[in-house]
Amino acid sequence: MAVRLARPRRFDVYVALGGLLGGLLLWGLGLATRPSTEVYVLLPGRWPVLVPLLVMAGCELLRRTAPRTALLTGTAAIVLDVVTQGNLVTILMYTDIMYAAVLYGPPASAHRIPRITGLLSVAGTVVPFALWREPEALLIGLVTGMVAFGPAATGLIVRNHRDAAEAARLRAEQTALLAEMDRTQAVIAERARMARELHDMVANHLSAIAIHSTAALSLDDPKTSQEALTVIRENSVAGLAEMRRLIGILRDSAGDVAPVAAPTLDGLGALVEGARTNGLDVTLDAVHDTVPAPVELAAYRIVQESLTNALKHAGPGRVAVSLAQRDGLLTVVVTSPYGDRDGPSAPGSGAGLVGMRERAALLDGTFEAGPEDSPDGKLWAVRATLPVPDTVEGETE
Repeated sequence: MAVRLARPRRFDVYVALGGLLGGLLLWGLGLATRPSTEVYVLLPGRWPVLVPLLVMAGCELLRRTAPRTALLTGTAAIVLDVVTQGNLVTILMYTDIMYAAVLYGPPASAHRIPRITGLLSVAGTVVPFALWREPEALLIGLVTGMVAFGPAATGLIVRNHRDAAEAARLRAEQTALLAEMDRTQAVIAERARMARELHDMVANHLSAIAIHSTAALSLDDPKTSQEALTVIRENSVAGLAEMRRLIGILRDSAGDVAPVAAPTLDGLGALVEGARTNGLDVTLDAVHDTVPAPVELAAYRIVQESLTNALKHAGPGRVAVSLAQRDGLLTVVVTSPYGDRDGPSAPGSGAGLVGMRERAALLDGTFEAGPEDSPDGKLWAVRATLPVPDTVEGETE
């Protein structure tokens, strides 16, 4: 199968054309690097000089598309140029090919070529001087270093700087990508937190409103309707207050207004009392010490959402709320009767269970919810275990 060579770059074409024209100009003027009387000029005359010049110009076309091929061919051409009268442009083009082979060639060649040319320069300096014992013999190594090692070392330096710049650019892009990923994750986490707060704050009140309004519409009893409207008004006012608190938190980006206090475990009594007002038979058993604010808020919201679910779905019977702190863990348990309701119910989306599970996971805790059997019948149990840091427990002792 034939191998198709890449098309030469436009700049390489200009370099090859310029070198060829410059070499032909020197050849036409009769300017050569050595007189024909030198002993090592094996091909005297003007015409042999054109052969290495033409080959070297052709190698310039491959300086980036096939740098190793160009270097090997150019080396053969420079050797041929040595046995002729020589052309200065041929030597200059060879230095450019050596430079391009290191700069554009494979990484292995880029590090191998400077070492080889460096050894040749040292050998070209030491060996002739040791053989001839003439100071002029040192010029052979000097010329070899200028023609071969100098361009190769320059190409390696430029390549290292280019690779370093490329690595820095890639690191900058990766840093920007990571920053964008962090920003996206932060936005997603904040949206999830806002969704949990909005659901936990409003769902309880709206569920009570929906259940009592349904009861008021289904029963033609003025007293029942009056009681339902009273509960509806209380939950509407409480829900509006919670909404104002959330809106105040979202708008208070400058920090000029003091933040509204978050719910604490001390408010569980009022929360349970509100659930009783909404028609639930609730008992509260809470024994705990001082806990961090994030744990306190998570426990409060889990109890609040559990009571909301009990209000919407639980069958007739007692709802039990229990909090206990032991061995660095705050355990929250809410049980409610599991079965069909006698009265009206409110639809659920399942977001409450997701929110409670997320709150526990954010604190490296555990969460379970599901039906279970008990001596009193089948219950729906919500169990959450939240770690309490030792530093907080130590402060309370």
